[in-house]
Amino acid sequence: MATNHLLADFMHFCQQRVTHALNKVLPDADTSPSRLHAAMRYATLNGGKRIRPILVYASGEAAEVTNENLDAAACAVELIHAYSLVHDDLPAMDDDDLRRNQPTCHKAYDEATAILVGDALQTLALQVLCTGNHLDVPAETRLNMLETLTRAAGSRGMVGGQAMDLAAVGQTLNLTELENLHIHKTGALIRASVKLGTLLNPQLEKTRRQALDHYAKCIGLAFQIQDDILDIEGSTQTLGKTQGKDRQQNKPTYPSLLGLNGAKEKAEELRQAAQDSLTQFDSKADPLRWIADYITLRSY
Repeated sequence: MATNHLLADFMHFCQQRVTHALNKVLPDADTSPSRLHAAMRYATLNGGKRIRPILVYASGEAAEVTNENLDAAACAVELIHAYSLVHDDLPAMDDDDLRRNQPTCHKAYDEATAILVGDALQTLALQVLCTGNHLDVPAETRLNMLETLTRAAGSRGMVGGQAMDLAAVGQTLNLTELENLHIHKTGALIRASVKLGTLLNPQLEKTRRQALDHYAKCIGLAFQIQDDILDIEGSTQTLGKTQGKDRQQNKPTYPSLLGLNGAKEKAEELRQAAQDSLTQFDSKADPLRWIADYITLRSY
């Protein structure tokens, strides 16, 4: 119970911090073109778990990086994530009407605006890493951060995973193929979130950097498996998006391949592997430990 309370406090702190930072980097809604800027704020600031920026702050704490130096990376990963959700919800993609218990961006505005919102959020993420006022690091570190984020978001990461996901509709994948899909679609940006935190401490030992990367790989897959489970066991109200959408669209999922109990066992294996990755870290890595548990036990 104490751990749950500590995690809730940590998540709330990170959510408030990154939301405040996002509010400052997003253009004001009345700045021309006002409809686009209002839609960007709608897609980014209206709720969400903020798991990726929370991971930036948590990995940064484990790597002994100040929160001020982490804000730009936290904003950047959330902007990329928000853009991906806007585009994923479009009729040409997952065709969804609900996100975070509100109309999706193309429903609240229109499809053309939603496409432009995604484009603008993606480029703003890169701008934030290039010009973040409190990002006190050498230019080489900024370049490494940009390379990490763009690789994770592009065709060899999140976007590539979305292409695999669309191609897999109605297909039967084996476990290796399904894992490869989600390592790209969901796992790449989660992995980048942790790596960005570690890049901000160039003195961090290689073994610790590798351990945190393995942790991130494990929780990235665990996150997707739990999402698949919740698509069956959750409700639209608690999920904030349409429940049962994967089954309706005949998408390959971990429960469809392993069964519901098998999927839960796989998620638990990944949770334990993530925890084992942190054995060389002291209490500064406790938020990462709490997050690993939360990802596999969450109900939304």
